Amino acid sequence: MATTWRVGVDIGGTFTDIVLLGSDGTVHTRKISSSVDDYARAIVDGLAALLAETGIAGHAIAEVRHGTTVASNAILEHKGARTALITTRGFRDVLEIRTLRMPRLYDIAWDKPPPLVERRLRRVVDERIDARGRVERPLDPVAAEAVVRALLDEGIEAIAICLLHAYANPAHETLLAGIVRRLAPDLPLSVSSEVLPEIKEYERTSTTVINAYVMPVVARYLRRLRSGLDRAGVPARLSLMQSNGGLMAAEAAAARPMHIIESGPAGGVIGAQAVARIHGLSDIITFDMGGTTAKAATIESGVVARAAEYSVGAGIMVGSRLLTGAGYLLKVPAIDLAEVGAGGGSLVRVDAAGALKVGPESAGAVPGPVCYDSGGTEPTITDANVILGYLNPCHLVGGAVKLNADKARAVFERRVAAPLGLDLARAAHGAHLIAASNMIRAIRAVSSERGRDPRRFALFAFGGNGPLFACGMAEALGMRRVIVPPSPGLFSSFGLLYAETEHHYARSFRCLTRALDLAALNEAWESLADQALQQLAAEGFRGEAARLERTAALHYHGQSFELAVPAPDGRIDAAGVRALEEAFGAEHERTYGHRAGADEPVELVSIQVVGRGIRRDFTLPERTSTCRREAAIPQRRAYFGPASGWIETPVLRRGDLAQGADGPLIVEEYDATCLVLPGWRARIDEGANIVIDR
Repeated sequence: MATTWRVGVDIGGTFTDIVLLGSDGTVHTRKISSSVDDYARAIVDGLAALLAETGIAGHAIAEVRHGTTVASNAILEHKGARTALITTRGFRDVLEIRTLRMPRLYDIAWDKPPPLVERRLRRVVDERIDARGRVERPLDPVAAEAVVRALLDEGIEAIAICLLHAYANPAHETLLAGIVRRLAPDLPLSVSSEVLPEIKEYERTSTTVINAYVMPVVARYLRRLRSGLDRAGVPARLSLMQSNGGLMAAEAAAARPMHIIESGPAGGVIGAQAVARIHGLSDIITFDMGGTTAKAATIESGVVARAAEYSVGAGIMVGSRLLTGAGYLLKVPAIDLAEVGAGGGSLVRVDAAGALKVGPESAGAVPGPVCYDSGGTEPTITDANVILGYLNPCHLVGGAVKLNADKARAVFERRVAAPLGLDLARAAHGAHLIAASNMIRAIRAVSSERGRDPRRFALFAFGGNGPLFACGMAEALGMRRVIVPPSPGLFSSFGLLYAETEHHYARSFRCLTRALDLAALNEAWESLADQALQQLAAEGFRGEAARLERTAALHYHGQSFELAVPAPDGRIDAAGVRALEEAFGAEHERTYGHRAGADEPVELVSIQVVGRGIRRDFTLPERTSTCRREAAIPQRRAYFGPASGWIETPVLRRGDLAQGADGPLIVEEYDATCLVLPGWRARIDEGANIVIDR
């Protein structure tokens, strides 16, 4: 049987990572510079070069899967479409009022980010529907058309429509949308009752506006990418990674780009879930460390933790995850990630009080760490790791990048060690430990702050720098196992290959569980299921290939925030309602450490359906093997803190761990370096993962 291939492509600000996975388990990889002026060009050129190098024919590619930052960059750089908003009279300034949440409690100089729609392009219509969907003041079609025409005269590039309580009755939004489509049929249009029929006015408005703001940008990008792939002789279907970890067809992504805003970090988490499932691991914490930031997420009982909303452009997490309000809010499901400003390029400095600080500022790709010898003048974590002997000055990225260790030592001595009165090794090791402690905050944010004990999880480390810090972080947290997958520096691209198609649907259904209209509830869930099945069928998923999952969001009556729990299959009866209440109570206790008594009323807030499409045309291999071969590397001295000092440390390849080896040791690969501390033992399992046990 001929080998078929999937392609995973992940774009970063500096590099574009391409991974080819064959149905026989063969893996080919390529890391190339991103083409910032047109990200699609680097993908097409890099894939064409890789196919030519390997001799793989373009028609053997079954699917190209892509994680992209195009939409999020458009928001961060304010380079989206010139968008207009039509809303109910009295609600013109919802985007500026927001929810009054402050990300920095004591910073009076903090300013809210500017709205994505300027005030002159926010227009109102005189209408009113109440929270139960009853029309209190009808929408005048003539007046509505005048508003639309006035906006079209402004030369807008997209329109968002969000009227009060449209989630309960979309009639007025439907009328407005019809006017827009009649007057400007090709204008990108985002309607709240279509994209997010849920309660909460700011969240719904913000999400609807973001969707409209990036629609033209994403559509243009996907057209260029599709055209480029066709010219390169790769007619394979194109799928995009969503923020929630599922895939969606390129056509669906162009219509609902709000789902791919944070597609970049999702791939690695989904890949970790797949690897963990194959090898019988149910509870893991993923740790992805690159050059600027580190991210953590949890997978519990095989299920990825997801958040119901998140903020775009909110910056990195520098304090408690409860301090929200920065950035632009998106109320769509997303992998629940915590992020800190700690990476290989994080700057190391001594502050005015004489304390050693690491990050969140980064040297970035340009000029980069001092040891890159590209003009950097500030010491970084990568410089510290070179000084400590953890990184090989001659081996970074397979030897393609030569590091200047002497420059790293000189700047660290002058800027860090001397001001602190420490010898060079102690100062560099201190910086390494502080970076690790910063990243531990991200792991605690998704574990202990969520009521989960990190000690019962394994730490799954990837990214260019993740395997270098994982052992020390696990030791500090009391975790006893670390897993490093093959190609860890390219693992976000690799993870794309294991994702499945997903579509998420939700609607508000607010009612005390004791007063639920079960017929109406079941009808609402069936309506969402029909939407999911229709979308899956349009993408070729029918019968056993189309699967549905249901969840419900509940809270105790009077609470402001809800928790989502799985809902029973089939029609919900009184026993099903009790099961929902019990599941909510258990989740509340796990998250917050307590639950209310049996008499406390529980309120259903919203219901959700997830439709999953399972591909049958590509068999995922249980074992992969890279085609890259690396030469043996001599051992070198490495520093392991004041207690152990400098140790002559073996430097191995992944394949050298077949019989296991005790730390300290260093495992060097093309795209990452793995550090195994004293007191830990490393081996490779049947899937070529490095498993490190305490």
